[in-house]
Amino acid sequence: MINFKHLHYFWVAAKQGGVVRASEILHITPQTISGQINLLEEQLGEALFRKAGRKLELTETGRVVLSYADEIFALSDELEASIRTAITNRTPLIRIGISDAVPKSIAYRLLAPALTGEERVRFQCRENSLASLLGELALHRLDLVIADGPMPEGLGVRGYNHPLGDCGICFLATAELAQTLRDEFPVCLTGAPILMPSNSSLLHANLMQWLDNHHIYPNIVGEFDDSALMKAFGQAGTGIFIVPSAISAEVEKQYQVQRIGQTEKIRARFFAISTERRISNPAVAAINAAARDWLNSPD
Repeated sequence: MINFKHLHYFWVAAKQGGVVRASEILHITPQTISGQINLLEEQLGEALFRKAGRKLELTETGRVVLSYADEIFALSDELEASIRTAITNRTPLIRIGISDAVPKSIAYRLLAPALTGEERVRFQCRENSLASLLGELALHRLDLVIADGPMPEGLGVRGYNHPLGDCGICFLATAELAQTLRDEFPVCLTGAPILMPSNSSLLHANLMQWLDNHHIYPNIVGEFDDSALMKAFGQAGTGIFIVPSAISAEVEKQYQVQRIGQTEKIRARFFAISTERRISNPAVAAINAAARDWLNSPD
């Protein structure tokens, strides 16, 4: 096998036009470089330089060896640069599951602070039902789950609930639909078309209880696991829909709808669920702290 130290000395000498100049670059005596090149020539069985007056010039074999040496040391430089880049860009990966009942804008607002923290992080986000996400959490395929409620009991999954905060809810509708409502809120909801989160969301039961307490019986025209799909139907005028009050203003602007009422009696709650009793990851801690500043956190 080629001794790469010998090859490197030959390569520098060939590039610099002689042993003396190579010794200045490598900070090694000319005699040492000449000896190393001689050993390489002995191994190859061919001369690599020949004298041309006071200078050395490459033999035909020397030119062939130089072309290979160029490729070898170019690859070496590329490898070194690649490793340095990998180390520089080696950012912690946080695998986060987001329950499909959590509005996308809420998820973004909850996760964004981790991207602006002192420690750089990289997200891998997955959206699915809460039950599926908790299964992945149990298998350590996720580090954290963002949900609209605490982890249900009886799942056999070891996990801990970290309350992020809560807020009231707003009822939104298109201007055309809002004009058909004759009574004051919330009585105006009676008989009105309404879009509901599905019963997989804790908000569903709370909303139904609130309506029943007020003796309000709307026309439920659809139930949705995906909050974004519910907003799309609401934007089309299919029915009144609800959103957490924390994002009401941006939803009104984005979907061109208007608020017809609001209640603080129904609370949209958000939790981070992890396998850690106490949050130790700085990025996850940033998510928790920012959420408490943004939402009306529980004591």
